[in-house]
Amino acid sequence: MDNGTVYDLIVVGTGTAGSTVASICRSKGLKVAIIDSLPFGGTCALRGCEPKKILVEAAKTIDANHRHENKGISELDKVHLNWLDLINFKRTFTETFPKQREDSYIKAGIVPIHGKARFIDSDTIKVECNEKADDNDNDIIKAKYILIATGARPVDLGIPGLENVNTSDQFLDLESYRLPDNIAFIGGGYISFEFAHIAARAGVKKITIFHRGKRCLTHFDPDLVNLLMQKSKNIGIDVLLETKVEKIDKIASSSSSAAGDSKLVVHYSTVVNSPADHKLTKTLEFDMVVHGAGRVPNIEELDLKAGGIEHTPRGIKVNEYLQSVSNPIVYAAGDVTSGGGGAPLTPVASYDGNIVSTNILNGNSIKSNYVGLPSVVFTIPPLASVGLSEKDVIEQGLQFRTNHKNTYSWYSSRRVGETHSGFKVLIEQGSDRILGAHLLGPHAEEVINIFSIAIRLGLSVKDLNDPILYAYPTYSSDVIYML
Repeated sequence: MDNGTVYDLIVVGTGTAGSTVASICRSKGLKVAIIDSLPFGGTCALRGCEPKKILVEAAKTIDANHRHENKGISELDKVHLNWLDLINFKRTFTETFPKQREDSYIKAGIVPIHGKARFIDSDTIKVECNEKADDNDNDIIKAKYILIATGARPVDLGIPGLENVNTSDQFLDLESYRLPDNIAFIGGGYISFEFAHIAARAGVKKITIFHRGKRCLTHFDPDLVNLLMQKSKNIGIDVLLETKVEKIDKIASSSSSAAGDSKLVVHYSTVVNSPADHKLTKTLEFDMVVHGAGRVPNIEELDLKAGGIEHTPRGIKVNEYLQSVSNPIVYAAGDVTSGGGGAPLTPVASYDGNIVSTNILNGNSIKSNYVGLPSVVFTIPPLASVGLSEKDVIEQGLQFRTNHKNTYSWYSSRRVGETHSGFKVLIEQGSDRILGAHLLGPHAEEVINIFSIAIRLGLSVKDLNDPILYAYPTYSSDVIYML
């Protein structure tokens, strides 16, 4: 890498969005460089959805055995989850990925740069290289276009003792034969619930989730969330609503544990009916505390102000073309955007990458459209959602009907021993269009895709209500009974 090199495109971030844009633009002849201070691959492949799903699948195996107890499966005490073996299996996916991704860049003619990027002008980036070589450890590069796709990082909780807390990244890489007996999760979003369900199937005896809000998983249907909360309680997860973690202390343990010779004391208070001068603080002891309170755009070290790039703590301000509203040569994709309308999900990153590529290559010609975007919480069973919620439909003044039912008595749940399952489908009056679908149950993460296609394409009940479309008996064949 030479000082003063000018590229057609500089991509900051090697996750799904960045790699998509870099590959497409390079294939059309652009001179492309891609930068990352972390191992190449991004959050999803290395620290997020992919490794998480590996852990979820192992937990599902344990759960399936227990659900089939007295239904043909016995000697359950012989089936258990070896955490260290599972982490080592996960690493067979994650450890080789950074080199594979870098090799793919080199093969395509994309210049890979390991280092920390920050703007020093509207079209200029200074790179502080991770590994110093000769005099190229602080190179300055320019580009006609710049894409920011640096993903997200755990939000700063701003509480004393945070250094004693494991991040979600660290939880996915814990080196221990087994998890400790007593774990707390801060935050009642999808990260905490997914990890808590994994931990419960891994044999953790006591699991607590601290959540500041009145209800958890606020982006999902409240009736199905309540059903999932019941399931969570049944497997040993205690959810403390409207509670705020104030600080975390480390103390010596009176007895040995899997976590070592120390305990963590969580000081927490209620967030309702508690004036600051009358706040009552309680404490609970844990072997481990995990930060699951969400993630924020990873943009704080980019010096966006120097690049003339408007942003807020929620991300880079972009227009419908995913172009910076203040610096026209800069685009943003994936988790770092604010105003684009997408969600922090891998399909959005891939979709955004295609939008940005087209707009860089052909001028701003394609606008983003996130209609039909599904979202899933990979608990056991999973919770899935697509389209509008009941609140959304009412606020938009649409006339609709709701099909809502608990389905624990359906064969699709009974044959796998699932006691908590249900659905809610919102259908527009007159047109019979599918407005929204919300599912809890086995394979909900797959069935939701049928409703996603229907919403994306504007299909009606008549289009879906045809038994010939579905193999039987499958979970997808249940769709016709939800309409």
